Amino acid sequence: MGKSTVAVNLALALKHQGYSVGILDSDVYGPSIRKMLSEERPPAQKGQLLVPASCHGISMISMAHFRHTSEATVVRAPIANNIINQFIQGVDWGTLDYLIIDFPPGTGDIQLTLCQQANLTGAIIVTTPQEVAILDVRKAMQMFDQLKVPIIGIIENMSCYYHPKTDERICLFGSGGGRKLADQSGVPFLGEVPIDPEICRCGDAGEALIPQKGEITSASAKAFLAIAQHAVNEIETLKEQSQGSLQNIELAWKEMP
Repeated sequence: MGKSTVAVNLALALKHQGYSVGILDSDVYGPSIRKMLSEERPPAQKGQLLVPASCHGISMISMAHFRHTSEATVVRAPIANNIINQFIQGVDWGTLDYLIIDFPPGTGDIQLTLCQQANLTGAIIVTTPQEVAILDVRKAMQMFDQLKVPIIGIIENMSCYYHPKTDERICLFGSGGGRKLADQSGVPFLGEVPIDPEICRCGDAGEALIPQKGEITSASAKAFLAIAQHAVNEIETLKEQSQGSLQNIELAWKEMP
């Protein structure tokens, strides 16, 4: 699906738009965010709390900070859950506008812990266009629905490839799967991310696809900026709806015989 790639570039897009952003890499067994975001400052200890690393002005914590890059994390689910609890409760994130949590694949213990303890505003679903990918994505959406986590919207990653000479749109993995899923599910479609070698190059090199200064020329960078703005709008709508539902609650005192 490219969830981690989308999480990193969504964070960079929000940072570019002036927001204070953090990323929590919750994939204990296969952390990859640290590879994609080069560090200006490593994490540190502050009393009983961890201070996250700083990467392109984004706060970030990952299991990769506590294991060698070639070392596998071989732990059972209870220990993995304890690690996630430490990341949720034991990290001094400071004041953030958005904390993006990069979920691991599947619908297991870590996902349940995050949904139940991280006080999530909502979930952003990442899919690719083909039907096989959408089958898995539907299961994740069902999990969020069962745990009462709102869906902010759906992003279609690797939607198409634009020929560099002719600008012809080539749909290598099918077309329109993400938008179709959004329509069927009744949730917002946040946008498409094209297949772009520059996304891969930046991720492998730990460079920012979206520079914080200067002109944005990359089509994929512009796509992430548009998606980030759409996501912000949907989050604000969710907040307004949540506040409205609380205001509509009326308590009435009644004498019981």
